Amino acid sequence: MQAQAEQFRDRYNAICEMIGRMIVGHEDIVHGVLTAVLCGGHCLLEGVPGLGKTMLVRTLAQVLDLEFNRIQFTPDLMPADILGTNMIVEDSEGRRAFEFQRGPVFTQILLADEINRATPKTQSAMLETMQEGTVTAGGTRFELAKPFFVLATQNPIEQEGTYPLPEAQLDRFLFKLVVGYSNREDLNTIVDRTTRGEKIELEKVMDGAEILKWQEMVRQVILAPHVQDYLVRLNLATHPDGPHSVDATNNYVRWGASPRGAQTLALASKVRALLEGRYNVSFEDVRRVFLPAMRHRVLLNFEAQAEGIDPDQVLLDILERVPEKSD
Repeated sequence: MQAQAEQFRDRYNAICEMIGRMIVGHEDIVHGVLTAVLCGGHCLLEGVPGLGKTMLVRTLAQVLDLEFNRIQFTPDLMPADILGTNMIVEDSEGRRAFEFQRGPVFTQILLADEINRATPKTQSAMLETMQEGTVTAGGTRFELAKPFFVLATQNPIEQEGTYPLPEAQLDRFLFKLVVGYSNREDLNTIVDRTTRGEKIELEKVMDGAEILKWQEMVRQVILAPHVQDYLVRLNLATHPDGPHSVDATNNYVRWGASPRGAQTLALASKVRALLEGRYNVSFEDVRRVFLPAMRHRVLLNFEAQAEGIDPDQVLLDILERVPEKSD
């Protein structure tokens, strides 16, 4: 098992190194996206335009040798534009029949660019796709190729022309990652790379079959009962007025995390354990993935909005107050 963990880490680092040829900085974001991929989950990237979110997804698709499609979400985008639609086709003998024309969702890595610029109706069209990996149209169910990932980008909700994602769809994302501005050193490197005519060559590091193999291995990592109980109590601590809630939860949270939150903590913690060369999950592994796994599953109330409290502040308070060991 130790040898497998070392091999996992080596392959993971090879992907990070290749992505680093194209993406400068944002190491935490790269780690978050790769963790989601190796858990078999989807990822939501939030940040203002121009921070390299789309470039990161394109680079990832190249490095992982997966089929890639991009959908630019706009207010006039319809569900059929994403999933596909039945079209009338005529055969060589002149007979007409309906035939399903597959939409761009039939791929392996789907970049849903600026997903919150589309209306909630169109956003919700992806619910079945993200949860089940299938598309149902005209009474027929179509299976998507595996592995399948949705990597979505969104602009901050305060920006003009955006719609908040439905809670049910947010819950389908394994991680929500907040992309910040580059620092001085990274920005200098970006300017050098992009204004001197340098051509960066990317090599394929991993394919779909290997990704599925590692996903299976991640699920076999040992999660001891006392560590599992800790992540379950963290999940329950997001529920206001519950037996495990803290003051910040009771004061500022309207709805807490669903059971998917606990499932996400378990899987993401297992990836972090493997990257540390261990085949068992520690308390620290759980804490390291807590914010990206939970920040989009906690719905704040009006008091939080009035006081300028964001989900991360509430979640950090939960981390501080929930003990590792239960009484």
